[in-house]
Order: sequence, then C-alpha cells, then structure tokens
Amino acid sequence: MSRRDKIREKIMARVRVDETTGCWIWTGPTSGTEGRGAGYPRMSLGGQTVAVHIVLWTNEHGYIPGKKELDHVCRNRLCVRYDSEEHLQLVTRKRNILRQWEARRAAMVCEEA
Repeated sequence: MSRRDKIREKIMARVRVDETTGCWIWTGPTSGTEGRGAGYPRMSLGGQTVAVHIVLWTNEHGYIPGKKELDHVCRNRLCVRYDSEEHLQLVTRKRNILRQWEARRAAMVCEEA
C-alpha cells in the first residue's frame, strides 16, 4: 500500500458521510472552540498536528500554490470532501473572505425573517 493510500485510509476511517448535505464529516479531534482556526479537523501525521482537510486535498490533488487556500464552500469546517467543488475549492484569500462575509450576511437575513 502506498503512503497516499495509507493517509487516505487513516483519514477516511474517521469520516462519516452526511446523506443530506453530501459533506464528509470528520469525527476525530478538532482545533478546539476558541480562536481564528477553531473548529477545524486535526490529526497527527508524521509526529505533527495537521489540518485534515488540507492533508487530504494535498494527498489527492498535490500541493496548494502559495497564493491559494482551501475554502469550505459548504460552510462546514468539519467537511473534508476533496472531490467536489461544492465542498472544498482552491481560492485566493480575498475570495475566501468575501465568501465568508456573504455567508454571514445571508445567515443574518435568515435570522431576521
């Protein structure tokens, strides 16, 4: 079994599929509930703690270019689904922030209604 296969197997052993949203939900440890990176999936790999969605994306698609980052289009930080642009997309930081604000505005409108 290749290293990529081992990484994929290790991650997928802790994933449950949400039949309603299609999200692949990480059921393992997260980065906690406080701070900027709060609520993202974390795992140990090679003696380091790493972000699961980034590891899985890199494992399947290759390295993330310097000016890009992953955006959870589905708005679920626990989603690690790398094979659908409805869940994770490579975007610029600016695009990611704009989408985040759009989602927050939409949520506020829903709460007011």
